Amino acid sequence: MAVVRWTDEMLDELSSSVSEMRESIGELRESISEVKDSVEGLRITSQALLQVAAQHQRHMEQMEERQAEREERQAKMEQRQAEMEKQQAEMKQRQAENDERFNILLEEVRYLIRRNDN
Repeated sequence: MAVVRWTDEMLDELSSSVSEMRESIGELRESISEVKDSVEGLRITSQALLQVAAQHQRHMEQMEERQAEREERQAKMEQRQAEMEKQQAEMKQRQAENDERFNILLEEVRYLIRRNDN
C-alpha cells in the first residue's frame, strides 16, 4: 500500500473546501428555514382564504334562501290579490243581479199600485 503524504497546499485546499462546504450548508439551512417560513405563511393564507370562501358560501346560501322566501311571499300575495279581485268581481255581479231583481220588483209594485188606482 502506498502512503500519500499531505502537503500544506493540499491541506489548505481541503480546509478551503471544507469552509466553502460549511458556508454552503449554512446558506442551505437558511434557505430551508426561509422556505419553511414561506410554506407556513402560505398554509396560513390558504386557511384564511378557505374560511373566507366558506363564509362567502354561507352568505350566498342565506341570500338565496331569503330570495326564495321573498319569491314565495310574492307568489302568495299575487294569489291573494287574484282571489280578492275574483271575490270583488263576484260581489259586483251579485250586486248587479240584486239591483236588477230590485228594479223588476219595483216595477211590479208600481204596476200593482197603478192597477189598484184604476
